[in-house]
Amino acid sequence: MARTFKLPDLGEGIHEGEIIEVLVSVGDEVEEGDDIVVVETDKASVEIPSPYTGEVTGIEVEAGDLVHVGDEIMRFSGGEEAPAEGEVAPAEGQEEEEPAEVEKEPPPEDEEGEAEAPEEEEAETGAAEGEEEVPHDRERPVPAAPSTRRLARELGVDLHEVPPSGPAGRVTSEDVRAFAEREEREEKGAAGGEERAARAPLVEVPEVVPHGRVPSLPDFERWGEVERIPLRSVRRATAKQMALSWSQVPHVNHQDKVDITALERFRERHKAEIEGEGGRLTPTVLAMKAVVAALKQHPRFNASLDPESEEIILKQYYHLGIAVDTDRGLLVPVIRDVDRKSIRELSIELYEMVQRTRSGEASLDELQGGTFTITNIGILGGTAFFPIINFPEVAILGMARARWEPVVRRDEEGTFETEPRYMLPLMLCFDHRVVDGADAARFVGVVKEALETPERLLLTM
Repeated sequence: MARTFKLPDLGEGIHEGEIIEVLVSVGDEVEEGDDIVVVETDKASVEIPSPYTGEVTGIEVEAGDLVHVGDEIMRFSGGEEAPAEGEVAPAEGQEEEEPAEVEKEPPPEDEEGEAEAPEEEEAETGAAEGEEEVPHDRERPVPAAPSTRRLARELGVDLHEVPPSGPAGRVTSEDVRAFAEREEREEKGAAGGEERAARAPLVEVPEVVPHGRVPSLPDFERWGEVERIPLRSVRRATAKQMALSWSQVPHVNHQDKVDITALERFRERHKAEIEGEGGRLTPTVLAMKAVVAALKQHPRFNASLDPESEEIILKQYYHLGIAVDTDRGLLVPVIRDVDRKSIRELSIELYEMVQRTRSGEASLDELQGGTFTITNIGILGGTAFFPIINFPEVAILGMARARWEPVVRRDEEGTFETEPRYMLPLMLCFDHRVVDGADAARFVGVVKEALETPERLLLTM
């Protein structure tokens, strides 16, 4: 009997992924545990192993396809029966999906006091005949797993409106996504279409839409040829994350310049030694140690805000995210326990992590759990920039390109003189709900002092 393999639940709230590579072909014999497909999900590539031993009889996907949890990927011959419809095999190391949250209530009584029998048979018949929807009783909870309920809240979907496809009228996560996509298509179709384009005025007036809704785009093909490129993979995840952060966090910026003349001499003296051990002594590595010193003195920058409980979560660990430019987009691997590692150790670990990230080998776990992020675009040029906070963190430090600049200095005798100094622009973006401008100035002051006096960093070499 044929066995069907569907995209398993990969955990961490991941609902979809892009097929990067199919590792087998129809007719191949595979063993249980052999890697059969590579899927990229929210900034990490994952090799999915086969749950079966047998011959591949059908492949339903190809590179570039976007698949959701529960979508059929391939089929195998012989052996055990295929999973039931709507059932998703858990990924290796993952627990099976939580049981549906269904409150048990006694059946309603008629006027005689006799309980009415539930119309289960009628509901099952309607589902079997493909009826579009059997409405849920709004006074009763909808049968659905906690993960499905969370997804519905995120998408703004009323579970009572969703036609169920799971057993016993259970609403699955795939039902919720399909309903949300159908609603979105209907809204766009109502707002746009060929009729509106034909009646377009000479001067187009921007569409006024309710808060939280995205206005419809004009028909760009009216003015010339266009090309549509799918928003996939890392770029899609980045778009969602940046939109979330910008919509939730009131961003404020603080900038300063740091005299790293002495620090650059220190780096030049030791970089060959570090390279001999397989690392790179970069300005980012030195900034990591300075940032940890500032985080220890100002712990609210190493925090997250819980708006539901109205609490500030202060983290007692220092895991720094480092923004890395890759050919797939911006990724942020996390270096853990920076406070416990020397500059030498960080130079080696960060270099190895950057190489793995750019080659797509960084695991999902290595891209999560950061408490503060550093992004350095210095090598690309520019005088300043203001990065978006990596939600749910409360701050991010940006480093622009260091340059030699004339600096006016005053000696002990009060005489002014101008001399060239190597100046590094720093930009701190922070969440004004958690910290204030004065806090930001003090935080940058600690970073500045540490970078201007490399003797402090020498203690951790």
